[in-house]
Amino acid sequence: MTVDSPSAPQSAAAVAEPSAAQITLIPTRWRWLTIVGPGLLVMLADTDAGSIITAAQSGAQWGYKLLALQLALIPVLFIVQELTLRLGLVTGKGHGELIALRFGKGWAWLSVSTLMLACVGAIVTQLSGMAGVGALFGVPAWVMMVGVVGLVLAMVWTGSYLSVERIAIALGLFELAFVAVAIFSGPKPADVATQLRSMPFNNPSYLYLFAANLGAVIMPWMIFYQQSAVLDKGLTPKDLKVARWDTAGGAVITQVVMAAVLIATAATLGRTGVPAALADVPSIAHALTPFLGDTLGRVVFAAGMTGAAMVATIVVCLTAAWGVGEVAGFKRSLENHPREAPWFYGIFSACLIGGGVLVASGVNLVQLSVAVEVMNALLLPIVLGFLYLLALKALPEPYRLGRVYAVVVGVIVVVTAGFGFFAGISGALNGGS
Repeated sequence: MTVDSPSAPQSAAAVAEPSAAQITLIPTRWRWLTIVGPGLLVMLADTDAGSIITAAQSGAQWGYKLLALQLALIPVLFIVQELTLRLGLVTGKGHGELIALRFGKGWAWLSVSTLMLACVGAIVTQLSGMAGVGALFGVPAWVMMVGVVGLVLAMVWTGSYLSVERIAIALGLFELAFVAVAIFSGPKPADVATQLRSMPFNNPSYLYLFAANLGAVIMPWMIFYQQSAVLDKGLTPKDLKVARWDTAGGAVITQVVMAAVLIATAATLGRTGVPAALADVPSIAHALTPFLGDTLGRVVFAAGMTGAAMVATIVVCLTAAWGVGEVAGFKRSLENHPREAPWFYGIFSACLIGGGVLVASGVNLVQLSVAVEVMNALLLPIVLGFLYLLALKALPEPYRLGRVYAVVVGVIVVVTAGFGFFAGISGALNGGS
């Protein structure tokens, strides 16, 4: 049953019933394979073009001094995404829809407005990353944009959720190329240990990149995406255990990739003398892969960046369409034909095409990417605040947060959001960018 009236927002689970029915026909011992996907996909999208560039800038400017943050964010990232996963599976509603039902339409539109702000910045960043990949091989930005936008539109307009998920994960796995780059860069453990003991929190530039790394890992659109994706896939509360493992595994992978980029840049810049200020994608590619040779280095970097940018482009555009649809109340599922859900596919396409047009006009990718991640950090109080309140108010027994765990999660939310906001403001006001 579907509901189109804005006064009764439609649950994505309602339009995903065919997928749910198909999943339940699979033998129990293999059913986990059908559950895995949304967590891994959202985490691969988390390590997007902007995150790769932020990690590269971190290694270029501060060596290994921001490496500990990458590892410390693994449990924080899991806790945040586990909450949205739990809310989606137990309530059967998307994030924006749940805010509307619990706090009213006004607060829901405020939350979605922060989502759209983050999505616009993220889409431009991803497509700029693809333009940068094209620049490595002499391909004009407008040619890359036509190819990328056309490919993504064709995939989403003609595919189901499951087909889009499989293709996006396959693209995202190319990010593992950065792990190989980090290994071959030969970081010296003694240098890593020495720099990890020195974190200059009194330096505005350090704080600015600290905030950028927080915003590169905890992103507003991730919360909306995973809560909607598990519903569009047809998952239910009994899938929660496997879905948690899916999310945990993805959290480890995404932070390993981020750490790998930082390590490779920090190790390589010291060896080659590349300037600490990375002005564009080709300079980042050179900083990461000089020991592979020019041609192989460009190919390896292009593979990793393409995987990061493409998977995030798909996820972010879907998130924007799902988020608006949850509050406005129109049909919003990849299981619907475009004729059945014109607003959903229209918003998806408008975001993608608009981003492509803007990128083709020319933007500074590195400065834009770091600024977008800092913006994400500044939005954390709103995004994590709503998430935590929903976890306290919307979950029934036995899925409600335990008393001790609720306190732990509350502390993590306050510290993460508060420090991200403080670091972003402090770094920006003091010229940290």
